[in-house]
Amino acid sequence: MRLGRALPWGMAVLALGLAALLAVLILSPLPPSPRGPEPGRSLFRAHCAGCHGPDGRGRTWRAGLFFLRPGDLTRSEMATLSDRYLGDLIRQGGASYGKPGMPAFGFELTEAEVDALVRYLRILPRAPRDVG
Repeated sequence: MRLGRALPWGMAVLALGLAALLAVLILSPLPPSPRGPEPGRSLFRAHCAGCHGPDGRGRTWRAGLFFLRPGDLTRSEMATLSDRYLGDLIRQGGASYGKPGMPAFGFELTEAEVDALVRYLRILPRAPRDVG
């Protein structure tokens, strides 16, 4: 009977340890983003890097944890997208544009902040691979 009682405690300790590890990973700071115009860089780190990655390439384990596939903001096709399109996507989110995982930031960011973020997004395709 003693073994039966020890098993639930062992499972609880294991679950607690895994939860603590996951919390540490989620709360750990992201690597730096490419240099670029402020406040766009800071806004990108605060609102976008968690999903799109600090370099904008859309590959993060955090997004994968929720089965999200964020777009690669460094691809050359970004140059064909208008500033208005990018701004609207940031403001309204992706649902209207066939990108349902992209949240809307229109209630959180001012127009000036959205414009600064779009200016920063423009440097990502040209940013060096090593960031600092």
